[in-house]
Amino acid sequence: MRIVMKFGGTSVGSADAIRRVVEIVRAQAQQHQVVVVVSAMNAPTLRTTDTLIAAARAAANGDAAAAATAAPRLLDLYMHAARELATPAECATLEPQLDEMFAYISDLARSIAVLGELTPRALDLISGQGERCNARLIAAALRCADVPALAVDATELIITDNQFGNARPLDAPTRQHTHARLLPLLEQGTVPIVTGFIAATEQGIPTTLGRGGSDYTCAILGAALDADEVWFWKEVDGVMSANPKIVPTARTLPHLSYVEMAELSYYGANVLHPRTVYPVVRRGIPIRILNTFNPQHPGTLISKDGDSGTAKAVTAIKDVSLITVGGPGMLGLTGVAGRIFAAVARGGANTLLITQASSEQNVCLVVPQADAAHAVAELRRELAPDLSAYDVDHVDLQEPVVVVAVVGSGMRGTPGIAGQVFSALGAARINVIAIAQGSTEYNISLVVQDSDGERAVQVIHETFQL
Repeated sequence: MRIVMKFGGTSVGSADAIRRVVEIVRAQAQQHQVVVVVSAMNAPTLRTTDTLIAAARAAANGDAAAAATAAPRLLDLYMHAARELATPAECATLEPQLDEMFAYISDLARSIAVLGELTPRALDLISGQGERCNARLIAAALRCADVPALAVDATELIITDNQFGNARPLDAPTRQHTHARLLPLLEQGTVPIVTGFIAATEQGIPTTLGRGGSDYTCAILGAALDADEVWFWKEVDGVMSANPKIVPTARTLPHLSYVEMAELSYYGANVLHPRTVYPVVRRGIPIRILNTFNPQHPGTLISKDGDSGTAKAVTAIKDVSLITVGGPGMLGLTGVAGRIFAAVARGGANTLLITQASSEQNVCLVVPQADAAHAVAELRRELAPDLSAYDVDHVDLQEPVVVVAVVGSGMRGTPGIAGQVFSALGAARINVIAIAQGSTEYNISLVVQDSDGERAVQVIHETFQL
């Protein structure tokens, strides 16, 4: 079996954590062809990528010394871990490689300080160095554990457009480069340790895939290599039926469908973002979410078809606001919904939930609370003629509220699910302000007062015995 697996920043954030990774990879490499994708180290007191980005921005403001200060601290972080994990010979080989990378960062920061400008291209050059360092460190640690391993920069594999900071992969050249570079290593039993987050244009200019980019790297490589499965090693036992901080009895879900994963991710659960795993979803490659710190746990399997059951999980989005636009003249007012959503977009707000009564006299939408004031101001500008004509008589804002979502593909076509939800909330004396459900029936979303949010999650979780 061919597996592509990714370890995030906390999973590789210390020598002890990397030691666990080495054991996991060694066990799997004895049975399967394994490709490993790694993030930069996220130590409790020093987060690599954040530190590099902060140094770059400081340089743009004229403080070139920020990078000169950060570089030795980061070098010390990586070499301290290396001395715990690798032989003196491996450390002697590794240290000049890392020193050269951080010296390059310091030189680039000085250039940025002189120019007084941080371009997206320069930021990509700096922010991806942590992954390059960590791939080499982990490859050295694996070799010292008798696992043949080689660090490979994803700039050799993943070819993207030139949208620096949020580049998009080009499928055909990525597949070609990935096969040419990685398949020979896999066939000879070597484990490639690939840098997450970074890539390159067809001209070889480094790019990054945006935040969450290491997950994206893993999915891109899984698809390009036609992997049997793609594994994401995190700090949790898998996807939970609810936030365990709110519902202590929440359990790990053994199996989800791709659709259920997407719904849960959209509504705030700690799940993979749909965009980052789209390459493997498109090819129908199963995904597993596993715990680096509890590797014996089976985790959550995510595949095209979920298992049986109706509601699977309940989750919530906090710090959101409800905007209501209403008026008797909206009935039959052509294009008013389009104008409302366009105005909210101009206000810089992402619409999280929409509901409209069939009378057409009321449109409700939920946006992040931080963006609500701008959205309302833009709506009042857009609808000023309609307000003057009394076709629209109010643009109201209610905040803070909570969106609670009940998710499960088995809910589709099952009578009585919505009734159970609202009966349980009514019995708990929780008022539902707004309701939304798509025709897929995979998700019932409802808006409640902020003070009722956690209780609503608990009541629904208990009602469906999740």
